Amino acid sequence: MPTTRTTTVEALALFATLLATFDALHPACDHWVQDSRSARCKRLYGDHLVYPDGTPVEGEHRTGEPVLTASQLGRRAAWKHVGSYSAVQLGASLAIGRALGYRIPLPALLAGTAINGLTHAALDRGAFLQWLADKTGKTGYLQHCTAARVGEDGTVTAELTGPGSAWLELDSAAHKAIGVAAAALTTWLATRRLAGGAA
Repeated sequence: MPTTRTTTVEALALFATLLATFDALHPACDHWVQDSRSARCKRLYGDHLVYPDGTPVEGEHRTGEPVLTASQLGRRAAWKHVGSYSAVQLGASLAIGRALGYRIPLPALLAGTAINGLTHAALDRGAFLQWLADKTGKTGYLQHCTAARVGEDGTVTAELTGPGSAWLELDSAAHKAIGVAAAALTTWLATRRLAGGAA
């Protein structure tokens, strides 16, 4: 039936466009859009007090500078990153759709953005990714494939979560897989009106 075929082709084209957009923008948002403080502080946990740059209060006194718990700072940093990530993803998806002559319904796009954003926050805080790695037998991979960092004094340390680590690879793979689900849901919501016969 022509209407069904047209709907299927439209849905496949929209899904492919959204998936490519989500996938291509993910590293740009993580490495170019995210500010250094968010990247450094988003995995902080604990009740100990820190300054807004993540420096522990104990041992350093800064007059008039606000303090918060490490967990509060970690959550704020993660949500700041997710806010910029979601804004770029939403804006780019709308712009690409319109440039190609397709208006993606905003509720559909917001649903996909919410899936990507909320799961991005959960993964980037770190505890959920660690739990997922534990449950899928990837803990050894995380511990074995760390990145070596050389300090200014020449001291070499192992970093669990930064560039070059298994953590970053598992994080990226999880975000990409979730992007497939977000693109599929967005496409389904955007095209279901056509499947019902309204062209």
